[in-house]
Amino acid sequence: MWWIAAGILAVGALAGGPLVSNVEQAKYELVESQDKIEIRNYSPMIVAEVEVSGERKEAINKGFRLIADYILGNNTTKENVAMTSPVIQETSQKIAMTSPVTQEGTEGKWKERFVMPASYTIDNLPKPNNTEVNLKNIPNKYFVVIRFSGLASQENLKENTDLLNAFIKEKNFKPISNETYAFYNPPWTIPILRRNEVMIEIEYTKHLD
Repeated sequence: MWWIAAGILAVGALAGGPLVSNVEQAKYELVESQDKIEIRNYSPMIVAEVEVSGERKEAINKGFRLIADYILGNNTTKENVAMTSPVIQETSQKIAMTSPVTQEGTEGKWKERFVMPASYTIDNLPKPNNTEVNLKNIPNKYFVVIRFSGLASQENLKENTDLLNAFIKEKNFKPISNETYAFYNPPWTIPILRRNEVMIEIEYTKHLD
């Protein structure tokens, strides 16, 4: 399980556990909010990314192991890279512009991403030894985000994805990505305190009504 790898990370320099509130998080500016939905302007970032196939939970386990292996020293300088949050997962297929896309967690391809610490540039990050791990520069982007607690079950993810798509349609925003899932906590976190998010990139051109 990928959370076993998370536990291994917690033993070393990441004492206190990965994916908790005291680790570095992806940086963004809160632009506007309505109820539990936010529009965020994410700063440029560097991510380590892998593409894996299979059911959603199986894919995130595999993807986590691959990227954890990289940040634990399987790289050209044998350097440990500090872990950040969240762990990001998205389908690798583009969203259809004519209708909402909902993730059912069946067979498919997934992109798993870790955001790299902001102190690095693409030039001074250690390069992965595993060719399945790719480092990418991501420009600043606007996302509509819904945050929820509880388990990241397929039912909860679908329910919140549907709410997010309904909001996007109501506000006449143009989605330009598939939905992305963001997970912030280890499994021993009690459900009510967990932070999960569904995110969809949009063309942001106006304020909420």
